[in-house]
Amino acid sequence: MITACELEAARRPRSGTPDPRRGHRVIRPRRIIERWGLDPESLPSEESRHASWLELFFDLVFVLALAAVQNRLTDEVPDADEILRTAGLYVIVWWAWVGQAFYDTRFDPDDLGHRLAVLVGMVGAGIMAVGAKDAPHTLLLPIGYLVVRGTLLALYLRVRGTGTTARRLTTVYFTGFSAGLAFWVASLAVPPRYRPWLWLIGLVVELLTPWLGRRWLIQHPVHPSHLPERIGQFTIILLGVSLTDLIAAVPTRPSPAVAAVAITAFLIPASVWWVYTTFVTMGLTTSRLSAGLGYATVHGAIGSALLLLGWCLGQAVREVGAGHEDLPHMLRLLLAVSLASWMVGGLALQRIALGTIPPVRVAIAVVSIGLVGTVSLVPPPIALMPLIALVMIAYAVVVSRLIVRFGKERIET
Repeated sequence: MITACELEAARRPRSGTPDPRRGHRVIRPRRIIERWGLDPESLPSEESRHASWLELFFDLVFVLALAAVQNRLTDEVPDADEILRTAGLYVIVWWAWVGQAFYDTRFDPDDLGHRLAVLVGMVGAGIMAVGAKDAPHTLLLPIGYLVVRGTLLALYLRVRGTGTTARRLTTVYFTGFSAGLAFWVASLAVPPRYRPWLWLIGLVVELLTPWLGRRWLIQHPVHPSHLPERIGQFTIILLGVSLTDLIAAVPTRPSPAVAAVAITAFLIPASVWWVYTTFVTMGLTTSRLSAGLGYATVHGAIGSALLLLGWCLGQAVREVGAGHEDLPHMLRLLLAVSLASWMVGGLALQRIALGTIPPVRVAIAVVSIGLVGTVSLVPPPIALMPLIALVMIAYAVVVSRLIVRFGKERIET
């Protein structure tokens, strides 16, 4: 697996030439370029890159799409089938966004053609947002997805001739994504009950495409700072959507019990934000980002947990507002599952960042998951929310300190 450190080494001057950044002579490791077939022109720039205004504008439409997906979960505790359907819709929206993020981190001409294409893709995302509520009984969702993905393929077509590695990369995407889109097109002609199966097949084909073609995709690496920033922004968007559901559950004139539950419930996603932003700002992942596939996949799972967490917190506030003294068992179970999934996702990110998971980090996660599971047995929300908040605050304090320590150790080495 090629890392960002190897890529940085590949950019250094030839043997016998001074490196002004280090003040001594370095050797350019040609074996890295030869081993992976890298085109030196395809290596991501060393300059720091940040999200463009167009990318941030693009995100706004996906806020609506994610909110529409979360709204699929009604005010009543959903059954397993509805949870699975909602999770499937989330994956569709997430994958539509990720495709554009990976394109932008490799190619971002920001010219007129690029801007127009992205705006067309935003229209498709808006159509997906409108169709998410009634899917699969409406064709809006598949039509919107076809517009988003078709626009992405058109963008890849524009950059196909920019280099050898770009041609290989676009061949991977054209082959896999075109095969997947065929199932989405076919879903337009079948009854609603069959559409989800075709969407699932098409989605699986697309999800497997970058993994099967990783050998060629890695020859045109992602930007080591831009991609984590973009995925981090999407994660913050998910937290925002979660908070929206929580705030929407609070009535105009809340009772003291509702206010207490809502405030303590807010501390839970705030703790998640604290840990996550500490991880991102320390830049631990940039040296092991590779093709970015594992990093993006783990974030996809984390995102689904955050959406479920937001709904659970909002529903808990609604239960208190309705005068219920105890929360349903399924609601408490889903709350525990969402937090446990987020913690496990944090371990996976730690593995990607360091190449290993320190035992102390595993121990903290195991203890915290056990505490959340135990606390979730407490039925009254007025007691449950403060207890979970305390566990999450303690988790955030301890884990954040560990992340900072790991970051300092990496800098020193």
